[in-house]
Amino acid sequence: MNLALIIKTSLALLAFAGNSVLCRLALEKGAIDPSSFTAVRLLSGAVTLILIVVFLRLSSAREHNKVNVEGSSSSNSGNTHSISFKNSDWISGLSLFVYAAGFSFAYITLPAGTGALILFAAVQITMLGMALVTGTRFSALQWLGFILAIVGLVYLFLPGISAPPIIGSLIMMIAGIAWGVYSIKGKKVHLPTLATTENFVRSLPFCIVLMLLSMNMLELSTYGIALAIASGAITSGIGYAIWYAVLPNLKSASAATLQLTVPVIATIGGIIWLEEQLSLRLILSSCAILGGVAMVVLSSQENKKAT
Repeated sequence: MNLALIIKTSLALLAFAGNSVLCRLALEKGAIDPSSFTAVRLLSGAVTLILIVVFLRLSSAREHNKVNVEGSSSSNSGNTHSISFKNSDWISGLSLFVYAAGFSFAYITLPAGTGALILFAAVQITMLGMALVTGTRFSALQWLGFILAIVGLVYLFLPGISAPPIIGSLIMMIAGIAWGVYSIKGKKVHLPTLATTENFVRSLPFCIVLMLLSMNMLELSTYGIALAIASGAITSGIGYAIWYAVLPNLKSASAATLQLTVPVIATIGGIIWLEEQLSLRLILSSCAILGGVAMVVLSSQENKKAT
């Protein structure tokens, strides 16, 4: 892995973790309400991704002007950077909205690291569960890892002084399931940056409905809006674009394993910028969840090599 790839991958992972810290920063002191944070985040993300797609389209056009190619070939290449809404669907747009809204509402009460861990666990369990339902066979080691991850999540929720708020945790789990569905559908996409852009745009009508339902609870400030824009434009829009750019250069196991670091980075960010406390319960549950998922992912890759 060369230096440029390491830097880009690190930036993408920091962006993913940054979403948790930015959202918690905005909501912790009431700088913005969760509905507005969701809407501003998705709108700014959509605008940023549209600009990225336009930039890619212009860059592609310039490249084709430098070489002598047939007109039909140039046209087909240009279509890879054209927003046509053929690369997305309303289920993906709704899933993205449910994830973003649940993410925002959950962080009213959840610490950044705990929220990121619950989200990650729900996403992975959803995707692994779907794999089982659709006929994927787990080895004994994969079953052990899957069960270990679930046990870690259950342990996190056990009653006690350091247990996370149950309502916020349940909302974050719903957000994680929605993101899991979004990720499963995204596996079939051939143009991920374009599909992500279209799905962000498709999520906006749902944001309008949410804002109308929350009219009596809206709370806005310049600081809160700035954090929501940063979350949408930088840690979501640009972060996703960077991730999809480096993904072809990463092995599947490497990509999945690298994502295990996101809850850890979010926890560190919460300690530094939000002065959150690191509990023994969070450490143990993190080890169980992240270790369990790593066992499933790495064992899966070993099985593929063996066959």
